[in-house]
Amino acid sequence: MTLGVALDASSAVNQVDASVELARQAAAAGLTSAWFGQTFGADSPQLAALVGREIPALHVGTSAVPVFGRHPLTVSGQAQTAQAATHGRYHLGLALGTKLLTEGGFGLPFERPVARLREFLTALRQLTETGSADFRGQLLTAATPIPARVPGAEKPVPLLVAAMGPQALRASGELADGILPYLAGPRALEEHIVPAVTAAAESAGRPAPRVVALVHGVVTDDVDAVRERASERLAFYEQIPSYARVIELSGGRRASDVAVIGDEKKVADEVRRYRDAGATEVVFAGTDLSGEADRLRTWDLLGSLA
Repeated sequence: MTLGVALDASSAVNQVDASVELARQAAAAGLTSAWFGQTFGADSPQLAALVGREIPALHVGTSAVPVFGRHPLTVSGQAQTAQAATHGRYHLGLALGTKLLTEGGFGLPFERPVARLREFLTALRQLTETGSADFRGQLLTAATPIPARVPGAEKPVPLLVAAMGPQALRASGELADGILPYLAGPRALEEHIVPAVTAAAESAGRPAPRVVALVHGVVTDDVDAVRERASERLAFYEQIPSYARVIELSGGRRASDVAVIGDEKKVADEVRRYRDAGATEVVFAGTDLSGEADRLRTWDLLGSLA
């Protein structure tokens, strides 16, 4: 995967049908991957599996499934099923989640998130690579008295983490295949995120990690109006400490300050900045900020760069 898009059809009459159609358009534009966020609505691994099976030209991924409120056995079954459905083109993203959604939605205490992430990754890797596990940690247990292998999912599912803080980056470098930073500009990537996750992977004897940068942006001529809409849409993230920190490390004050908004040259230059900062893949979200014409214009540019 090189350049992709995050697809959100949650306002459509039928989200699955609309997602397939959007993915078809993305593939036609020359993009190489489609990613699906996880909310309290559609199940993103299922959505990725359905879309990936319909559109063989695309890799598909989730960005990302929180580890609170889930169990490695369940997530492994979802991920392996998606991997079998797409014949090896599925990529699983995990996230620590937030205190607001974990406690407000699941009624679970948001405690020791990095320790939970470590245990979750350890058990999940056993399951996705071997179809079995015998993990007994402080926070969770994952054992397989019966096999947990999904036939057709022989290729191990890549495990990525939406990590940006020092502890999460260390855990991801040691235990995952890469990271999915969001709202992290080139400065934060180059000076803080990429060095930390790379050093952790090296110390653990693991290969260089993938850095899949999720970028909020769109090609448009109406820059001021679109940035204002981005400010409204992204304001939620400013109240979450991990995002507020990475926005500041990127040189921004508001989340919209790190959004990539402008004409083709501006956006293409920013994509190159992300790659120069260490991103191995770039995925654009928010391409629907200014309507259908600008979305297609954005996808055409990204497809040409891919």
